[in-house]
Amino acid sequence: MNEKARVFISCGQRPDARYSRIDTNNVNLAKYPEFSVAKQIAKKLEKLGFEPYIALEQQTLQGVKEAIFKKLETSEYFLFVDFRRERLYDEADSNLLSEEFRGSLFSNQELAIATFQGHEVLAFQEEGIKKTEGILKFIQANCIPFTDRKKLPNLVAQKIRKLKWKPDWRNELCLDRDQTDYQDAVAPNTGFGRYYHIRVYNKHKDKITRNCLAYIETVKDMSTGKTKSLELVELKWKGVIKETVSIIPKSFRYLDALHINQSNPTVAFLGINPFVVDWTGYEREYQISGIGDYEINYVIFSEDFPPCRAKFRLHRFSVAKYHISKNLSLEFGLS
Repeated sequence: MNEKARVFISCGQRPDARYSRIDTNNVNLAKYPEFSVAKQIAKKLEKLGFEPYIALEQQTLQGVKEAIFKKLETSEYFLFVDFRRERLYDEADSNLLSEEFRGSLFSNQELAIATFQGHEVLAFQEEGIKKTEGILKFIQANCIPFTDRKKLPNLVAQKIRKLKWKPDWRNELCLDRDQTDYQDAVAPNTGFGRYYHIRVYNKHKDKITRNCLAYIETVKDMSTGKTKSLELVELKWKGVIKETVSIIPKSFRYLDALHINQSNPTVAFLGINPFVVDWTGYEREYQISGIGDYEINYVIFSEDFPPCRAKFRLHRFSVAKYHISKNLSLEFGLS
């Protein structure tokens, strides 16, 4: 599992934004362009164990939606760097230049979204920028001022250590399993059988996952390519009869993925919760019979966490043996 916390780096990063068109005598700005400084900050974050993302300015609506918004939504931390841009004109006399500069409009927009989403924010602002520009006028970002762009990456790393940002967590759930994730047991209605489990991890550092609901969305027959969409029915969690569970931070709960009865080894029963189902039609729909390869798409819904989906491969190579794998990278034995 990849548990590196993701840091969204929001700052002006135009490769040609070396210095203001008006403030051309500033050697520091010319020597350390925005994009170069952003890359140095990213390298510092990588050394600290984080997964940084440099938010390039997008020119199309599709690019903003797919690259910027998606990365904002899934990041654990937000780093805001407000670089100096053009010098502003005096408010009293539009023909005179003031001593203040504008910051990055695009970065301020990203800061507004990050604030709405509740991300933990660390903000830096280059000296000379007008203090009440953009979203900073309305939120308490407490920007840390800086004057030397060369020293900024080290300053960022220093403040992150002081704030004790943790790199080994994510605001998400994760599905996984290994060869030992099964249990032999006697069920009240079906008798002795083997129950194969999936681990549902809460990767957050301190937030409990509440009211977790599990479903199977589709089953794909890999030999024919045909995908079957199932009517959603709550799956069962190991050892409990209710349809929801909570998962404490940095831990997991077992989900009943499927089971095989000793009395009927030719059928794999997908793990619907028999304590909340009163129609035999669901039981018939949630069965896989015969030899073959199947891809099963599981999904977990919960409070305050995005939906989590994972595809598991069920390979039945004889009437009594099964092999299950997840995605492309993991193999799991069932026998």
